[in-house]
Order: sequence, then C-alpha cells, then structure tokens
Amino acid sequence: MVREEVRRALDVRRLVVKIGSALLVEPDGRIRRRWLEALAEDLAELHREGRKLVVVTSGAIAVGRRLLGLARERLRLEEKQAAAAVGQIRLAHAYDDSLGRHGLATAQVLLTLADTEARRRYLNARATMETLLRLGVVPVVNENDTVATSEIRFGDNDRLSARVAVMLGAETLLLLSDVDGLYTGDPLRDPEARHIPEVASITPEIRAMAGGSASEVGTGGMRSKLEAAEIATGGGTTVLLARGTGLHPLRALRTGAPCTRFAARTTPKRARKQWILARLEVRGRLVVDEGAAAALQRGSSLLPAGVVAVEGAFEKGDAVAVVGPDGRVLAKGIVAYDAEDARRIQGCRSPEIEARLGFRGRDELVHRDDLVLLGRG
Repeated sequence: MVREEVRRALDVRRLVVKIGSALLVEPDGRIRRRWLEALAEDLAELHREGRKLVVVTSGAIAVGRRLLGLARERLRLEEKQAAAAVGQIRLAHAYDDSLGRHGLATAQVLLTLADTEARRRYLNARATMETLLRLGVVPVVNENDTVATSEIRFGDNDRLSARVAVMLGAETLLLLSDVDGLYTGDPLRDPEARHIPEVASITPEIRAMAGGSASEVGTGGMRSKLEAAEIATGGGTTVLLARGTGLHPLRALRTGAPCTRFAARTTPKRARKQWILARLEVRGRLVVDEGAAAALQRGSSLLPAGVVAVEGAFEKGDAVAVVGPDGRVLAKGIVAYDAEDARRIQGCRSPEIEARLGFRGRDELVHRDDLVLLGRG
C-alpha cells in the first residue's frame, strides 16, 4: 500500500519532475528512448487526471559531447557550452516526440541562475510558464548552459528544479535519481546503511549522510539533492527523492516503491507572501480609492481603475506599498508595470489598457498572488 503521505504528495495541483542525466542518457551519450517513452506514459496519465506538470531535465551536454566527438572526461567551459547547444536540440526533439505521442504539447524553457534572482526576469519567466500551464502545455526546463558561465551556473539541475518549483508554487518536487532515497550511509559501500523514508528537517546530521555523484554523466549527487530539498521545502514545496532507473518510475512510486519524503516547512502561498513582506524593499506607492481598498480586503487584485495616484520611480517587478484614501498603508506587493506606465493607466478600466500603452499588458497592477495585506500576512 502506498504511504498516505506520498499519495498526497503526488495527488497535487502542480508537480515538478526533475530528470537527471544518468537516467536519460546512456554512458555513450545516446538518449534512452525506451525509458523516456515509459516516462511520457506516466506523465500523460497524471496530466489526464488534471495535474499541471513541469519537467526539469539534464542531459544536453551528455548528448552533445558524443555528437561532437568530445570524448575526454573533463571539458573546457566553451566545449561544454558547444555541446549543450548541439545536445539541447536533440533533447528537446526527444521530449516533444515522446510526449506528443500522448497528445501533450511541450515547450522548451532555458533558464540561468540570474533568471531566478533578478525580479523582472523572474516575473517574466514565471508569467511565461504560468501561461504555458494554463494552456495545457508541459514546459521542459533546462539550464541555459550555452550562455551560463562557471561563476553563475547552478552546477546541476537539482537546485534549478527547486527554484522552478518555488517560482511556480508547486506543491511537490519529484527528484528522480539512481537511488530510492536518502540512506544513513552510502548503500554501495556500507551494508549497514538504512533507508530513511521521512525527513522532517535537514539537520547537520542529515547533511553528513550526503555523498557526491556516482554517475559518469551526472553532475549532481546526494549533497545537491539535499540543497535542493532545503530550497524547495523552505518555499513550501514537498520533495520526494525516488529511484528512476527502471521503466515507468512514476507509476512505480504511485504503487508503493520506496522513496524519501522531505516535508515542506510551510505552504507555497505563505512562503511567497513572507518573502514579499520581509525581503523586498518598497520602491513606490499606489494610492487607491475606497472601492479598491474594500476589494483588496475581500482578496481581489489591484486593478488600475482603483488607483488615484502613483508615487515614486519604480520598475516592473519592484515592491510597492498600497495606500488607502486615508493615508494608511494597506498592503505591499510586486507591481506589474513600471511607474511611468502605471501613471498612464491609473484610473482606467482593463479593456482600455492597450489603447493607453500601445500594447496589451496585464489587467492587474498588482495581482493578488503578489500582494500581502498588512495585518494578515
């Protein structure tokens, strides 16, 4: 019988699945087509049940280096980037072909570390993937190795998958690996090593159990998976670490295969609100009328129609204070327009935005998901 906690972790609205190079690519650089087709069947089954799915994949460099004849063990940075450029095309085609057989449309999304840290780029990346999910598309995400440098790279896609999961408010991140979870020691070397099915928090003792990567083609190991779990659970995402080497790894997990579950320390929504409230510096103010103030208290987004004044010099993605007609600060949020455009559309209704700006922007100045009411959190 599947553990109830794992069942709930898979029975979610949004699921991010991370695929490592060692699972997807043979040591000689060939894509494991049969394995990928079996995974696609699993993903299609979840999609039919109403799940919104995101795949974070490795493998571009591993595939590309074979095609370019780069056989030596350690490649220079520019050789890795060249291999990624070549391999990414093959990888994207393989995912599109395998998922397309089940009627699933795919999209390639390439990210760098800066895309998850610079607020404007973060918001643009999130908005794009939110739109893809709304349209029923499966985003296939990889690190943009072709332009990333050794100083700004994630180093592996475990941490990238955690950043993506938190960015999208996913309830669960599934890390598919060549082991079925965390052990008290290296099970290949220590016959006394015990499997740990549940980790409530990542303590120094838990970190001490991590080793490196044993794979010839992978760059991540247990240490990077624990780091990813820390990022994800702190952002409200539960993490499952499970074996993915066999065919139909998701089906196996749903029918009782062992794994390690890292419990989320909060909810995605609460984590995002705490981040907005505590970590973002206010760059401007939006003064609203009584009707907008009342709508905000009911949980609505802030629309341009309710704004009577725009103060400050802020950019899209900055934090702003929302001020009521009596001068009291009502909320703090991430604004969807820069100050100049916000002034041009203040007081206008959503259908009028395009005529005012010359382009079709968002209907909301501050979306309710990006808004924290003061006194509520």
